[in-house]
Amino acid sequence: MRSVIEAQHAILASVKQLEPETVSLLEALGRVLAEPVTADTALPSFDNSAMDGYAVRAADLVGASREHPVRLSVVADIPAGHPTRVEITAGTAARITTGALLPRGADAVAPVEDTDDGARGTSELLKSIAIYKAFEHGAHVRTAGDDVQRGEKVLDPGALIRPSEIALMSAVGHSRVKVHRRPRVALLATGDELVAPDQLPGPGQIRNVNEYSTAALVMRYGGVPLLLGIARDRTEEVAAKLEEAIGQGADLIVASAGVSVGAYDVVKDAVKAHGSIDLWKVRMRPGKPLAFGFYRQVPFFGLPGNPVSAMMTFEQFVRPALRIMSGFDQWQKPTVTVTLLEPIASDGRETYARAWVARQVDHWTARLSGGQGSNMLGSLARANALVVVPDGVTQLDAGALVRAQMLDWPEEIDGL
Repeated sequence: MRSVIEAQHAILASVKQLEPETVSLLEALGRVLAEPVTADTALPSFDNSAMDGYAVRAADLVGASREHPVRLSVVADIPAGHPTRVEITAGTAARITTGALLPRGADAVAPVEDTDDGARGTSELLKSIAIYKAFEHGAHVRTAGDDVQRGEKVLDPGALIRPSEIALMSAVGHSRVKVHRRPRVALLATGDELVAPDQLPGPGQIRNVNEYSTAALVMRYGGVPLLLGIARDRTEEVAAKLEEAIGQGADLIVASAGVSVGAYDVVKDAVKAHGSIDLWKVRMRPGKPLAFGFYRQVPFFGLPGNPVSAMMTFEQFVRPALRIMSGFDQWQKPTVTVTLLEPIASDGRETYARAWVARQVDHWTARLSGGQGSNMLGSLARANALVVVPDGVTQLDAGALVRAQMLDWPEEIDGL
């Protein structure tokens, strides 16, 4: 059996980044940029007001205070989105809204709360305004090009596109962008015992959990799931589903169950008919029976049949493959160092214990979220992390410091 890290490196050496495609800006969310993005305009593209108030000359406000206000004549009203030919000269000001073009001659903005503007919120324009505070040159002014210069490269290939990147690209003139394609992942569940989730299982039957759990993981990590349904424990049925995956243009095939050593574990034989199994069994718990290879040149994963084992092996092996295929450079799960609140036993294989991790004032703590059997979905649903017991370690005591992979981050941080 290979170690987890050995298996990961062997798998990732065999998968390749998918080609890019051009999509609309919103379709790019959560994906990886495949080209540099440059600005077609400066940001901001003109000097504008950062506040609702009055465009002024800073020189006119020297010495201004509440006891000794400076009174200026109001010569114009400048709303956002409208050009203006107004020029601010000595002793004058113009009412201005946030984002409006700063008029010629003005070099500062006095916020409305620092004036005697009793007409705020109405369309009435005062003839003069008293200003109670001095402001320096540039106060409350957004200068053209302060954020981005025209022609500047604002994003590099490889950047993850988040809402903030969407905002930036829309601001610099991009409505479509080139990103790496989402992997199309064909999902196959095998077993005579499987029934649909909406069907009441009969004697010896179980519901088809793995197809839905793996589909959810594919979606969570940026792929497109192709649900192939259930194949019974017959080589010809599995082979037909594998051909269906190829016909649907799958970039990756993930099967659950049928990859162990039992008499009815037929998936490996079906794959080998037109491909290969290059890796089988990993020294981890849960999830020892893992197969990786190729079917008609498409990467293939065979996950264990136990639902928790299937999800754990997906996190450790399929997820990294999806990251590489999607254009990411980094594929490791985010981790924190935690203090165990209770002991954890292992059989010596690298163990992934379902746990709840919480942030205390100056450290993270971890407590098991329930039973650790590979069929126990309840403890996985109650977990936000996987505590990693290293290979070769059989016991971690309460108080031990250990690494935990974060599945989700707690919204509320304990102790803060």
